Amino acid sequence: QVQLVESGGGCVQAGGSLRLSCAASGRTFSSYTVGWFRQAPGKEREFVAAISWSNGNTNYLDSVKGRFTISRDNAKNTVYLQMDSLTPDDTAVYYCAARAGRIATMAAKVYDYWGQGTQVTVSS
Repeated sequence: QVQLVESGGGCVQAGGSLRLSCAASGRTFSSYTVGWFRQAPGKEREFVAAISWSNGNTNYLDSVKGRFTISRDNAKNTVYLQMDSLTPDDTAVYYCAARAGRIATMAAKVYDYWGQGTQVTVSS
């Protein structure tokens, strides 16, 4: 019922920035938590950041705190992930995910809807 479409990935040099977008269709995010996850080749999918749509509470992976910012735009029904000071360790496919509920949880298994992913490549 909820379709998520990511965009904004690409290739950047270390120290650069990207802004990822996650646009929802079918339903609004009003009662949802929206998260970003990433998966590098040969690695397990890991939590990056999440935001509660209703109150704006956020949660971040420790290694991205201070560099990444998750935000929402109510009018556009879109969530953003601003990524600054990127390093090669940030290279991965980034996925947007959503779940019913207002707690910005970290566990991938509780998210019900997933986007197709967008590639982020950071060169040294």
